[in-house]
Amino acid sequence: MRYFVTLAFDPGLWAEASADDRQSYHRAHLDFHEAVAQRAHLVAGEALAGAEAATTMRHVDGRLTLTEGPFAETAEVVGGFYLVDAADLDTMTSLCELLPAPYSIEIRPVVQVEGLETR
Repeated sequence: MRYFVTLAFDPGLWAEASADDRQSYHRAHLDFHEAVAQRAHLVAGEALAGAEAATTMRHVDGRLTLTEGPFAETAEVVGGFYLVDAADLDTMTSLCELLPAPYSIEIRPVVQVEGLETR
């Protein structure tokens, strides 16, 4: 089963982190990648630009509206994601335990939509 994992954190986390903390966060991601390679399959994963670089699309009164920046002010922002093919949720949660502790990690099963199957 595929799982989509979002990584959210306080926007100031990286800027306020010490060099040792930054190295620890980086090492946690490397450990996660190594564990996934042994126990599952990494389909995709990327770090994202800050929320200030976002473009939000909304339909307002039947018209498409584009707004620069995030949809709303939030305490946390999504800073990256992983798409992992793992045997089950228990495997996925144990893998995600390797990611940096300050993150809020959301794990969602991917749902197959008939007619929109991916290869």
